[in-house]
Amino acid sequence: MSSTTAHWKERYADRIRTAAQAVADIRPGQRVFIGSGAGEPQGLVEALAARTDLSDTEIVHILTLGIAPYAEPRLGHCFRHNSYFIGPNVRQAINEGRADYTPIFLSEIPALFRSGRVVVDAALISVSPPDEHGYCSYGVSTDIVKSAAESARFVVAEVNEQMPRGLGDCFIHVRDLDVLVPSDRPVLEAKHGEPDELSARIARHVAGLVEDGATLQLGIGTIPDAVLTYLTGFRDLGIHTEMFSDGVIPLVEKGVITNARKSLHRGKIVAGFVLGTKKIYDFVDNNPLVEFHPTEYVNDPFIIARNDRMISINSAIEVDLTGQVCADSLGTMFYSGIGGQVDFTRGAARSAGGKPIIALPATAEGETISRIVPTLKPGAGVVTSRGDVHYVVTEYGVAYLHGKTIRERALALIQVAHPKFRPWLFSEAKARRMIYLDQIEPPIRTAVYPDALERSIKLKDGVEAFLRPLKLTDEPLVRDLFYQLSPQSIHYRFFHMIKTLPHEKLQDLLRVDYENDMALVVLTSRRADDARIIAIAHYHRDPATNFADAAFLVRDDWQGRGVGTALMRALVDAARATGLAGFTADVLVDNHGMLRIFHRCGFPVQSRLQDGAYRLTIPFTRPQNASRTVDRPSPVLPETASLAPDPGTWREAPPGGA
Repeated sequence: MSSTTAHWKERYADRIRTAAQAVADIRPGQRVFIGSGAGEPQGLVEALAARTDLSDTEIVHILTLGIAPYAEPRLGHCFRHNSYFIGPNVRQAINEGRADYTPIFLSEIPALFRSGRVVVDAALISVSPPDEHGYCSYGVSTDIVKSAAESARFVVAEVNEQMPRGLGDCFIHVRDLDVLVPSDRPVLEAKHGEPDELSARIARHVAGLVEDGATLQLGIGTIPDAVLTYLTGFRDLGIHTEMFSDGVIPLVEKGVITNARKSLHRGKIVAGFVLGTKKIYDFVDNNPLVEFHPTEYVNDPFIIARNDRMISINSAIEVDLTGQVCADSLGTMFYSGIGGQVDFTRGAARSAGGKPIIALPATAEGETISRIVPTLKPGAGVVTSRGDVHYVVTEYGVAYLHGKTIRERALALIQVAHPKFRPWLFSEAKARRMIYLDQIEPPIRTAVYPDALERSIKLKDGVEAFLRPLKLTDEPLVRDLFYQLSPQSIHYRFFHMIKTLPHEKLQDLLRVDYENDMALVVLTSRRADDARIIAIAHYHRDPATNFADAAFLVRDDWQGRGVGTALMRALVDAARATGLAGFTADVLVDNHGMLRIFHRCGFPVQSRLQDGAYRLTIPFTRPQNASRTVDRPSPVLPETASLAPDPGTWREAPPGGA
């Protein structure tokens, strides 16, 4: 044994005390820090609460998983609690005025301690046993514990034999511990049930925003756990997160989370703390894959932004129609805290290819309360400002808000609200002049947005595009599409030349119910922040015949690349799924490309020439075989243009039909 090792072991033995002895030197009026999350030193907390001779003693910490007797009314004369993040064990005390809440970004708490603005007289923490060099690990919680311990005048450590030894910037030497209290308690656990169907629907939309090589920030709860279950098909995902839980383990084992393409700490999971079951604690124990770092580093937006393709996923209590996010209060009732939501939202926003996401259920209290609201409740706090919000995800889809007008934001959020609350939200938005007074409303009977119709498509030249149903928020994209069309394409679509397509004329296009009125669009990419519509197809059912008039439009520079063919296949699939008997369409005689697409749709095509246009009828009776059942030969011509509307019904309709 070296002299250095012998020296620290002697000091270690000299500093061992019982829990009661360890807290005996804490005096009235001092400020005491309690270790975080699952790293709460339970024995020290119990001993401190037994000190009924104390008075005016302030307790500070973020979320703790264990007991909080100092917040009980019976000890009100002894302790005053101040929480930087509210957990269930102190929520009642705070809202009854017996304890305090300090709203602050998690990344900025350490500076309070280190600067001396918040003096920590004593820090009660939990650590792993020391290694051969005398270093103890902060174990499951490095977060703000490191800054508190390094700033405190007096440090008491509960040395827990069951605390895992985390690696990274997460160690404290025995010489920096004033008192040591041996312990052998199981580390506190946070157990969660399997994700339910609601969480799965939200997670499916969130997973649609993830790409290979992305770095993720995940919290704890059913939605983050559900998101992880939808990531099994991805490659080389990474983790840089405030905390993580059991759900990452299967993805590591399957080789999905490799951290191989991270631009910062490549090959490493980086976190501030873990919160879960013994399974995750065993996983991080002495595991070089995982590095724990203090909150001032992990949550620093500038550090976060150094991770390319950074995706942050955070929750909310409610979101108003301008995009303001309330995440720490239910009206005037303080519920949780700011935490790291803003840190990671801003970091992800500044990351190359990053995406900050707010994910929440559309309703609460058994679908009796909408969480998408016209205005936040009186007293509700704005955690993430409308200027910071990019993506808002519910079980009904994704709303992209960044850089959007108030009108566009309101429409996007209404579209992801529960359908039964959409008429109310429309009415409130119109009353506040947030949207056009003549803005059409989606049908009340509209069910869930048919996300099953979303798909990536590969064109003839190998370029990938994204096909999905039309959304209420696509009006500006359709408008942009129109003004990029050639006079010929406009003529093919409208049967005459028009020069403008203002809001009033675009309204009818948005009247889709995804059954009798269906519209599909093709975009340049899945990304909501930069995608452009390059094609649109629409059908409208005639209830008398159960046939639907179909209309197509493809942007000129994307014609001849297979876009129209892909749209036709998808529109046929959607129509047949709703029980349509077939399509009808009017195509100008020189619109060779569209004629070719229709005659290769896979079903018999009947046509007749009338006033310079072919009237096509396509019954979905049986797939077309080698012998065509048509009354004229199909032209063998290149695909060049789009389908024109029925001159009687659709002549004045906007591109794609209405």
